[in-house]
Amino acid sequence: MTKINKVVLAYSGGLDTSVILKWLQETYACEVVTYTADLGQGGEVEPARLKAATMGVKEIFIDDVREEFVRDFVFPMFRCNTIYEGEYLLGTSIARPLIAKRLVEIANVTNSEAIAHGATGKGNDQVRFELGISALNPDVEIIAPWREWDLSSRESLISFCEQHQIHIDKRHEGEKSPYSMDANLLHVSYEGGILENPGIEPEESMWLWSIAPEQAPEKPTYVDLTFRAGDVVAVDGETMSPSAVLASLNKLGGENGVGRIDIVENRYVGMKARGCYETPGGTILLKAHRAMESVTLDRELAHLKDELMPRYAKLIYNGYWWSPERQALQKLINYSQLHVNGKVFLKLFKGNVIIVGRESDSDSLYDDHIVTFEDDAGAYDQSDASGFIKLNALRMKIAAKKGRDII
Repeated sequence: MTKINKVVLAYSGGLDTSVILKWLQETYACEVVTYTADLGQGGEVEPARLKAATMGVKEIFIDDVREEFVRDFVFPMFRCNTIYEGEYLLGTSIARPLIAKRLVEIANVTNSEAIAHGATGKGNDQVRFELGISALNPDVEIIAPWREWDLSSRESLISFCEQHQIHIDKRHEGEKSPYSMDANLLHVSYEGGILENPGIEPEESMWLWSIAPEQAPEKPTYVDLTFRAGDVVAVDGETMSPSAVLASLNKLGGENGVGRIDIVENRYVGMKARGCYETPGGTILLKAHRAMESVTLDRELAHLKDELMPRYAKLIYNGYWWSPERQALQKLINYSQLHVNGKVFLKLFKGNVIIVGRESDSDSLYDDHIVTFEDDAGAYDQSDASGFIKLNALRMKIAAKKGRDII
């Protein structure tokens, strides 16, 4: 075993990472530095500081990274209308590269030889964390306790805590949490428990951010979003920071039953997994962004983006945010957004996000003089379509004359 003197641990203060903290101290006989990220998950992060201190941690890092998260990770991802396997808005996936970045930065500052995380050997997060860490600091060691120790259940973790006098929150002591959850400013995810049977409907009490669509208000909520270079900069005319935009849309969406999905996805490690997600603000953002692009983006550029999007989404899902191919795609995506400026008008009603209007005074490519069904005063010569159609039909006419089967 490589001698490790100091390790940075991604630390939440919960059961798993508290056990990991003690396990690292015992197994590696090393100093542990803790890092806790405030990604807008709700609740207090400061208790993690107190708990780490009681376990002998001297260097404790807690960051509010909500603004960086939305500005540098969520918004760039949404510029591509990114969605994995047709439904998942990548709320967990997009948070991991930021955490990996901060872990590496803290390891550099504290002269730590290793970084440890609490991701299990069955999930995607181990890949996301470790690919990010390796890309940003190829020399740092990575410790994944779930792949090393013999603790295999929640009961064994609780027993470990009892043996080592590690405090467990009394509200959860002896209870089995019904779901494995992850939350940040973009979403809440739910896995495990009854959700492991993909045929069972989740309990209504599970959902934390949104009311049921059938219980949503009987009157729609109208909202307008102002875009600049593909990002929302104002809600209902009020200029906001990226994190404030997403928080505002989460509230509006949640109040109107927007953003719930229940999917079975293909994990990178090979298995299928059922997960439920609440992404109210992201659901609104995606719909509005596509509407803004519909009037400002060139047709072929829009189609190229749509062709590249599944590849881009897979890169993020699988943990390749820091890869050269993602960064190259991002440059193309960012270039495509230079003229995505204007305003989109939406109606939120019982789980639905409905576009009711879009406008761009400076960058709209929609020309009502050309598209009109009325007299266009010569703006478009309809006879031009004859040659256009003949040229495009030519190859099919030749094949048909050769007797090629088309059915």
